[in-house]
Amino acid sequence: MDSYNFSVKQVLFLIFITLSGVIWSVIFHQPLVIGFLPGFLVLVSTSIMKKMPLKKLLHISLRGVNKTRIVILILFLVSFLLPSWYLSGTIDQMVKVALHVIIPQHFFVLSFIVALSFSMLLGTTVGTLSAIGVPILGTAIVLHLPVDIVAGALVSGAFVGDRTSPFSSSHQLLSHTVEVPVKRQWKAMLLTTVIAIIICLCFYGVSDFFISSKVTINSKPLLWSGLSWLKFIPPLILIVFVVFRMSIIYAFLCSILSAAVIAFFDGSSLQKIVSSFWNGINGLGGGLVHMYELLLFLALAGAYNGLLEELNIIQPYLDKWMQSSRSLVGDTLKTIAATLLISFIAANQTLPIILTGRSFLPHWSNKYKKEELARVMGDTTMLFPGMVPWSVLAIMCSTIVGIPLVKYLPYAMFLWILPFLTIFLSLVKQVRKSKIKKTAA
Repeated sequence: MDSYNFSVKQVLFLIFITLSGVIWSVIFHQPLVIGFLPGFLVLVSTSIMKKMPLKKLLHISLRGVNKTRIVILILFLVSFLLPSWYLSGTIDQMVKVALHVIIPQHFFVLSFIVALSFSMLLGTTVGTLSAIGVPILGTAIVLHLPVDIVAGALVSGAFVGDRTSPFSSSHQLLSHTVEVPVKRQWKAMLLTTVIAIIICLCFYGVSDFFISSKVTINSKPLLWSGLSWLKFIPPLILIVFVVFRMSIIYAFLCSILSAAVIAFFDGSSLQKIVSSFWNGINGLGGGLVHMYELLLFLALAGAYNGLLEELNIIQPYLDKWMQSSRSLVGDTLKTIAATLLISFIAANQTLPIILTGRSFLPHWSNKYKKEELARVMGDTTMLFPGMVPWSVLAIMCSTIVGIPLVKYLPYAMFLWILPFLTIFLSLVKQVRKSKIKKTAA
């Protein structure tokens, strides 16, 4: 890796411009691509000042864009998913079935449990929300329940598997990065996982008691004979593809095409289908016209991340920062602060895991067990990208559930309770270790 050393002032200026731009975009509801552009231009211009060849700069940027191509394709297809399911009558029938199966008085808890179960099996937030998010949120709308709480419960449950499931690519990446076998990593994360799930169940249970328990529905018994099983093909295709770990791209594509065919033979004209794919459905969302600015942002963020990682801009300063740490709690807080900053500027989940893990592994390996770093990162680094509004993962979750992040995040208990739990656990371990030393002395 070639060295293009960025000074402290240059790094701080880059971070300031990048964060200022994206925060401006979020506050004033402007396209993220516009807010992110100044930070990218500062990074490019500083790289040129460091005598980096323009050809290499372009090559690294394109390589970074290429790394995000799967995400771009997924969100491109997601824009067609809801309109196709709506026109085919799939959503209407799924809502009818969900109303019959799910107990409205325990809606929030059941939403969390269903999402948790799916995510542990699938190991993916996006796959889980894609498979079950639409019918559950559609049912919540019919029942006039707060969709923000439902979305928070679904995202919480989806992140349980994304962070914890052995089938999760993020879980595997963390294991590889911190050099801890998956089984030992899973055990290291178990205590905070169980406590967080219990807290979530209590939170959604209390929410059900005050909100869902007041729901009354006067619905007729579901006539299964009145359902068209043909209209369940699109979601079944999606679930089968994801369960058998086939490409999520093909899963979305086949589901959309099957729904479009059903809609066409059900009476929807080709013009109506195309129009809905472009404009979306009123009250439901979707449509490419609402997505293209986001796709441009993802491409720009990919180029930015490629340069950030290739030029090794942040890692040297992380190494120096950790050298002064003296306690488990201090190391935990510094690691959390660093990984949060990386999550703010990286806009994805992969780079914070790799950068934090590689930078801090030597320090943690010398002072503690590697499992401690795995636990701290599992409770923070794996979750922060789901809470940063301009992060790719947060954008995908928000797009799939059709609700802005800032609205459902307060109810996504699993995401923000774990950082506090891991700090508390580090404190408990540090106090216990001090007592043992005093006793031995």
